[in-house]
Amino acid sequence: MSEFINAVRQASDGSLTGVSDAVILALIVVGGLLVIASIVALAISIFLAISYIKYNRRQNSAGKTGEEIARTILDRNGLQKIRVSKNGSILFGNSYSHYFKKVRLRRLTWQKRSVTSLAMAAQKSSLAVMDKENDPDMRKLVRLTPLIYLGPLAFVPMVIIGALLDVVVLKSSGAACLIICSALGLAFYLASFVMSLLVLKTEKKAQVRAYEIMKANGLATAEELESCKKLFKLYNIEYVNNMIIALLELVYRVLQIIAYVQNSSSSKNN
Repeated sequence: MSEFINAVRQASDGSLTGVSDAVILALIVVGGLLVIASIVALAISIFLAISYIKYNRRQNSAGKTGEEIARTILDRNGLQKIRVSKNGSILFGNSYSHYFKKVRLRRLTWQKRSVTSLAMAAQKSSLAVMDKENDPDMRKLVRLTPLIYLGPLAFVPMVIIGALLDVVVLKSSGAACLIICSALGLAFYLASFVMSLLVLKTEKKAQVRAYEIMKANGLATAEELESCKKLFKLYNIEYVNNMIIALLELVYRVLQIIAYVQNSSSSKNN
């Protein structure tokens, strides 16, 4: 093992020269886990896409488009002010926005009379219903939405700011500002990861609510409800896997900072 670690150290072009064996080993292990998790994520995404298309070709028994299903559920729950819009954005996809008061549906489900349209429209409309009813998890999610989505984006700017402060302002050969700013960026990243658990909990609660609404309003047959359940399960698995990847990335970045500090300290001593 020590020979392998030394080989990695020598192949690093000096970036790992002064880094301890334990940190290098941790970088290798976490990096390997990241590769495995990314491959799993790709497989899940492919299977989800196949299922999405499969159920999107199967017409729902209600004979309604995604837009009509969402509109029906919203109107029956006194949410006439909530709009239903077509969305071509990869970032938002099928979603509900408390701030813009709208349910967004992808182009593939907006005007399709399919089981996929039924599932997506019902689940996202259920989030709006939960919002109206002041569901505690939904209220927390609404308040923390900026942190959830902006947290990971804060890491890179914080690292850049720290490096610029070290080089331009302090003219330091050390990395004090870089380490501090990186730590702050990681804190935002970690907070975003923790909040993602709340997103999953709320989305799953909306799925259960969607089943109840579809069943109570005669919008789906028992077979269609089972199909919706399978589709939601795949989305949940994908979300959990993405969270694992985010956590591994967080650990990997922490290790990179530790490695940088160790290498810088070793260079000074030499």
